[in-house]
Amino acid sequence: MSDRSAPPPPEPLPVAVHDDHTHLNFAPDAELWSAEGLPLALPEAVAALDLAEAVGVRGVVQVGTGLEDSRWAVALAEHDPRVLAAVAIHPNDAPRIAAEGRLDDALAELDRLAARPRTRAVGETGMDFFRTGEDGVAAQRASFLGHIEIAKRHGLALQIHDRDAHEAIADLLDEVGAPERTVLHCFSGDAEFARRCVEAGYFLSFAGTVTFKNAPRLREALAVTPLDRILVETDAPFLTPEPYRGRPNSPYLIPFTLRRMAAELGLDVAELGTRVAANAERVYGPW
Repeated sequence: MSDRSAPPPPEPLPVAVHDDHTHLNFAPDAELWSAEGLPLALPEAVAALDLAEAVGVRGVVQVGTGLEDSRWAVALAEHDPRVLAAVAIHPNDAPRIAAEGRLDDALAELDRLAARPRTRAVGETGMDFFRTGEDGVAAQRASFLGHIEIAKRHGLALQIHDRDAHEAIADLLDEVGAPERTVLHCFSGDAEFARRCVEAGYFLSFAGTVTFKNAPRLREALAVTPLDRILVETDAPFLTPEPYRGRPNSPYLIPFTLRRMAAELGLDVAELGTRVAANAERVYGPW
């Protein structure tokens, strides 16, 4: 049986950074709301933030994948200063919502959530050709376009989910124009695609996948990404970095990913941490 226990805390970072993309609401068996309607009915979320802060992860972007957890992300961000919110409909859900005739209403609700002061990004949105077949492409595209419009209207960053859809996403952004601050969350392309994204002015956010033994192309992509375009994330509770791959992920494990990234780039951890912390505030503003 595989070990599903929480990994031990890493050595604290010498410079505090931010987790660019996490899902604290995915903690097992937890409710999103208290009887009083407060977002911190999720004790695991507070514990995760405390543990992360203790190892030098001073803030997170809590990312929505639907209306309910987007509302929760905003409420949590308004309740805890270590959290900023991103709101969205996940591209894998867009075909179902569109088929039910609810996409326009869902986008209108996201537009309202995007106006809240602690909402700093629209995402995760984008396209996913791994789980969604050709019959869902039109709905994903319509949803993605709606999210892009919301990000531009509110002057927010855009967080993109891209799975097996590199060219389709890049071409669409070229066609309609990307928001000023656009992030490829959990970057999964190769060095050539990284160069295309950098030339377009996008930020690349690297997750625990960059530490995986079978991911040399990701490390090649990292190597060609300028330091002023690099972010770091967990995508927790998924994609736990080595040496704990397969166990639950959480923001406190960012140091494992950042240290591996620094080693790959031949940089001191403090230097890379300083750069990615500054990049996060360029994208999302101060916490």
